[in-house]
Amino acid sequence: MNIAGIQKTSTVDFPGLLAAVVFTAGCNYNCFYCHNRHLLGDSPLLDNGEILRFLEKRAGMLDGIVVSGGEPTLQKDLHEFLSYAKELGYAVKLDTNGSNPKAVDRLLKENLLDYVALDYKAPFDHYEELCGLPGDDVKRTAELLLHAGIQFEMRTTMIPQISQQDLRKMADALPPLPAYLLQLYRPQPGDTKHLKTLLPYTPSEIARLADSIRDAQPNVGVR
Repeated sequence: MNIAGIQKTSTVDFPGLLAAVVFTAGCNYNCFYCHNRHLLGDSPLLDNGEILRFLEKRAGMLDGIVVSGGEPTLQKDLHEFLSYAKELGYAVKLDTNGSNPKAVDRLLKENLLDYVALDYKAPFDHYEELCGLPGDDVKRTAELLLHAGIQFEMRTTMIPQISQQDLRKMADALPPLPAYLLQLYRPQPGDTKHLKTLLPYTPSEIARLADSIRDAQPNVGVR
């Protein structure tokens, strides 16, 4: 595993559980607003042995482990890493952009996932414009999770490029989700050229947008 960071204790990243979070390096998307852009280049990597020894030591004290990124499903040995975490007794949460449904399907079939957070970045037909790749695989991943029988959430960072019409289109594109979260966009250094004259949504505006799609996504919330 190419691990570029670790948060040893988190109470917010795995709903209801005390967890460690590991961050993998590299991503196949190029979203201008990514808050982990430092993981997309040649990030210094942590020693896998040290990470595993930490997990062994904290087994029984931590409830779960979150694998985030970057995009974790690009890691060739993700399966082995999660298998070992399961052997140690950890619940496993995967944060993914959804671009690799084949990898997610394998992890689901082998019961290596307890919770998944799937990014829902834009209407599926706008993905290539925003992320650099089509959104068809993200839709396939969402469909897998809808039938997987595990807990999952989808989440949209409300960049100003997503209009109310876009959000309606996104809400209508999928059946009611168990949890759909609209997240506040926090501009990053270098975002100015992408924003131009657009202003970020305020928390109250995002709350109103959530209410506007509640008929299609009754479990929508704001984060």
